[in-house]
Amino acid sequence: MQGVKTVIAKMSLKKLTFCITLALGCALYSSTAFAGKPVHAIAGTGEPLYPKDFTHFSYVNPDAPKGGTLKINVVGTFDSFNPFIVRGNTGYGLSGVMPLIYQRGLAQGWDEPLTMYGLIVKNMEVAEDRSWIIFNIDERAKFSDGKPVTAEDFLFSFETLRNHGRPNHRTYYRKVEKVEILSDRSIKFSFKKNEDNSIDREMPVIMGFMPVLPKHYWQDRDFNQTHTNIPIGSGPYRITSFKIGRQIVCERDTNYWAKDLPSQKGLYNFDKIIVDYYRDDNSALQAFKAGQIDLRAETNPTKWASAYNFPAVQQGKVALEKIETKRTEPAYGYMINTRRPMLSDWNLRKALYYTLDFDWINKNLFHGQFRQVNSIYPNGELAAVGLPEGKELEILEKFRDKVPEEVFTETREDSEGNFRNMLLKAEKILKDAGYILRNNELLTPNGQLVAFEILLRDPAEEKVAINWAAALKRLGIKARVRTVDSAQYQSKISSFDFDVTAQSWFNSLSPGNEQAYYYGSLAAAQPGSRNYPGIKDSAADEIIAMIPKSETREELVSAARALDRVIMSGYYFVPLYYKGFDSIAYWQNKIQHPDKRSLYGNVLESWWAVEE
Repeated sequence: MQGVKTVIAKMSLKKLTFCITLALGCALYSSTAFAGKPVHAIAGTGEPLYPKDFTHFSYVNPDAPKGGTLKINVVGTFDSFNPFIVRGNTGYGLSGVMPLIYQRGLAQGWDEPLTMYGLIVKNMEVAEDRSWIIFNIDERAKFSDGKPVTAEDFLFSFETLRNHGRPNHRTYYRKVEKVEILSDRSIKFSFKKNEDNSIDREMPVIMGFMPVLPKHYWQDRDFNQTHTNIPIGSGPYRITSFKIGRQIVCERDTNYWAKDLPSQKGLYNFDKIIVDYYRDDNSALQAFKAGQIDLRAETNPTKWASAYNFPAVQQGKVALEKIETKRTEPAYGYMINTRRPMLSDWNLRKALYYTLDFDWINKNLFHGQFRQVNSIYPNGELAAVGLPEGKELEILEKFRDKVPEEVFTETREDSEGNFRNMLLKAEKILKDAGYILRNNELLTPNGQLVAFEILLRDPAEEKVAINWAAALKRLGIKARVRTVDSAQYQSKISSFDFDVTAQSWFNSLSPGNEQAYYYGSLAAAQPGSRNYPGIKDSAADEIIAMIPKSETREELVSAARALDRVIMSGYYFVPLYYKGFDSIAYWQNKIQHPDKRSLYGNVLESWWAVEE
């Protein structure tokens, strides 16, 4: 046994914390995870779907053949292989939904709102009150250079990300009170108590989401700098070649230590993955039609309706699939930056909410394929509907003096309907608030011209923005549409240097501490956070703190719906649209997928190559 090594966080506990990513959810107490008995999984609520002796996830083909090449694309560019800092644009496969290089301690199953299964961590022991967790590392786990993954790597990863990682890493990991290395392959994380003496029940799962970095690779490097050195990870692929901003080639590690684990069986089947970068989506579409790209997830409904009637489709070489999902869809809209003095006015933001002609846009630009966002959790049970009742109402009653009365009396459906009537409603809101229309120009109560810029990153977004700007002009509001390149856009968004921009909040079926990263007051001043509008609302802060403390699914859903109403009543964004399904086009003579799809929709890592 190695001596115990303890790390004590130096900073005091913050009331609100950030979560690691849009993929993190609320991990609640499960009877299967308790102190003293190693368990194979931690469930969000209730029991894990898969028992200890499961062999593979249901949405994979365990006998999928290994081999072949997958060719995909990204619109944009990259200049860094360091995905753990704000600087730079990270190359594909280093982070996000398909982590090819770096992996986390635990692997998420996509058949459930949130359950984490063994990966680098073989099994775990969890305190009944979730005040600590012990990770027992698989003795087979190793990095791509052959060196073993040890408890020292976990400790190094924790310390490095807490001290130098992204804002959500730095803030969130400070909820860890101490770390103890129990042996070369065992490490214990103990957590601080909240201000009310409770324990954040999400913390054990969040630590399982922590990316595991090789200490021997990173300890002598400047972690805060971008770089394009070939990284060393524990994942199924290695980067074998690249051209900055143009292409990344990854090859499957035939010695990948975890390939036969239940959580990895049937996944990562391609011998090679080639990622080509394109400056615009139209070029990427033409490349797909020419067979230079194997798979395309189409997000543009106009293209889906009109651009896929080409010979390969007619000949049956290219398949078009519409995959219904049960996941929470992105809350996409025009985020209004309340850090700008003019846009901090609630009345102006409420008026803007009624100025988008969604029905016309959907019919004429998108072939009626979209639904309008009316929640921060579109397409799922977390969205607040009707008027609040039950536990949701009980929560909101505590904040009756802090939230608009409409939270209790109005529904989001009231915003839909005849566009002319909506503009009249917006006009009345502005007039009642003291705004003045003079010479076809809208002036604030203090005489300032109401004008702002709509910042975009993709020319494909311009049609909707121009339509909205024309509607705003009818109220005397001047809106300028401006599209910039991806690097400039990312810089402006990270520093909150914009008036209004088209952005999304990505939520899982089990929201957790990441809600503070999206909507919390502390995040409003954190560069790089997802609190795009700069929301500072004490009621929202308190409800956010309730979510990770929820002990049942009912409590979680009620708290999420209450938060939904509070955020929506702040009119921080003008809702745009979502689909509720995935539009997938692929060359079926080259690649295939399992028959069963997951709760979350398409799982790209479950596909395989077709033998020619």
